[in-house]
Amino acid sequence: MTQHPPPGPGFGPPPPQYTPAPPAYAPQPPYAQTPQPPYAQAPPPPQQAAAGPDFLAVDKRNAVVVDASGVAFETSGHTVEFRWPEIRGVHYRASPDGKALMVAVVHMDGRFYECVVEARPRTRLQEWFPQLAWVLGHYRPAG
Repeated sequence: MTQHPPPGPGFGPPPPQYTPAPPAYAPQPPYAQTPQPPYAQAPPPPQQAAAGPDFLAVDKRNAVVVDASGVAFETSGHTVEFRWPEIRGVHYRASPDGKALMVAVVHMDGRFYECVVEARPRTRLQEWFPQLAWVLGHYRPAG
């Protein structure tokens, strides 16, 4: 049998000044763990406009909505919203043939936008007029 020389100084743990730091993802021993802060609370839900009366007129392609936030038109899938502070006035009437509700919003700069909603059956138009007048009077009592 041959004898091996005793191991040299290269074996064993490295001196402390050369010990690499453990990776950030390495588990820490239980005694070194710091308490984790509690989970952040969920943010409060967004504030919605105050509940109030609303008006909705819809046909196959178009819609008019009047609520606490303002007036919205939807025409063939495109939506335009007008907030009350940017509205100078809202006008409405029956179409010349009496089959649709015509609503116009006059913007503060003078531009106006229109939306036409067919009333089917035709008697629905007579239901929409008092509802729309009441809702507009609620949000715009001066006109």
